[in-house]
Amino acid sequence: MSSLLTSSIGKKFLMSLAGIFLLVFLLVHLSLNSLLILSKSTEAFNLVAHFMATNIVVKVFEVVLFGGFLLHMIYALILQVQNWIARPAGYKVGNYSQSSFFSKYTIHTAVIIGIFLVIHLMDFYFKSKFGQAVQEVTYPSGRILEDLGSLVLIKFKMPVFVIGYLVCFLVLGFHLHHGFQSAFQTLGLNHKTYTPVIKLLGLLYTIFITIGFSLIPLVIYFQ
Repeated sequence: MSSLLTSSIGKKFLMSLAGIFLLVFLLVHLSLNSLLILSKSTEAFNLVAHFMATNIVVKVFEVVLFGGFLLHMIYALILQVQNWIARPAGYKVGNYSQSSFFSKYTIHTAVIIGIFLVIHLMDFYFKSKFGQAVQEVTYPSGRILEDLGSLVLIKFKMPVFVIGYLVCFLVLGFHLHHGFQSAFQTLGLNHKTYTPVIKLLGLLYTIFITIGFSLIPLVIYFQ
């Protein structure tokens, strides 16, 4: 167990598991956000948000999620520093294949994503959990819910916020393009039959996530 936590292969393995976990989370998060444009009211979004904030299973999952984020980022940083130390002068002749191009800037995109994540959590998660109380709204159905949906809608009416959001998800797409295939390859799914399928799934997943998250603020802004 100790070798899994300390060896280079072990760190890559755990980082890949955490990365795949985060891939699933992005789909769940996109599904929640899409309720803001698929429904005429914020009730559906707020109802799901309320369920996620009060359900004990989701609360446990929330802790695991934060652990996955930290594990992925910490091990990625450690591995990158180890690579810099091992190759301080770099290669004299670079490999300009598509895979090396995306992998070359993985750490840079990760830093941008990390900064965006901190801002995003401070703007929504921590404010709703530990900051000022979120205003409640009463719907025709009789439900009384915290109106988190309106907070998101207000943000997506701000040009600067929308532009920043779009840029960050373009960077995320860049990061995912390499990360998807790399995660499965690290877990041993590197085969002449499976690898092309994984590459295609990774490309489709990246396009779906990037366009999906980008469309939501654009639709809300131009409504």
